[in-house]
Amino acid sequence: MTTRTFRITVRGSFVRLTDEQRAALLAAAPEHDLLRAGFTPEGHLTYEITARDSYTFRFLESGDAEEDIVDATARAELAAEAWLSERGYAFKHFRTHAQDMTLAPLSKRQRQAAAATNTD
Repeated sequence: MTTRTFRITVRGSFVRLTDEQRAALLAAAPEHDLLRAGFTPEGHLTYEITARDSYTFRFLESGDAEEDIVDATARAELAAEAWLSERGYAFKHFRTHAQDMTLAPLSKRQRQAAAATNTD
């Protein structure tokens, strides 16, 4: 049985940020910069609060079967909601996208590497 890797992206918008909340987000912005984005089990948050009040969480989950992606997506949404709620951030418009990486198409470079491995 193959373990499946799931990448889950949870997007949304902050609502009615107070001056204190905005200041806290701006102070923490370097660790939440898009250039540092990655998929992690605990979820990685990115935002650009000076441009817009939206955010993105990126989660890395795994499962044994294709249908495990449903539970993994629910856990990611709950984790994002918990992070926001624990800090007192109001939010809206959760949009979630989940991808089973075992079903993702290979890039040109990956296809070439696989072909080279198969001819050796």
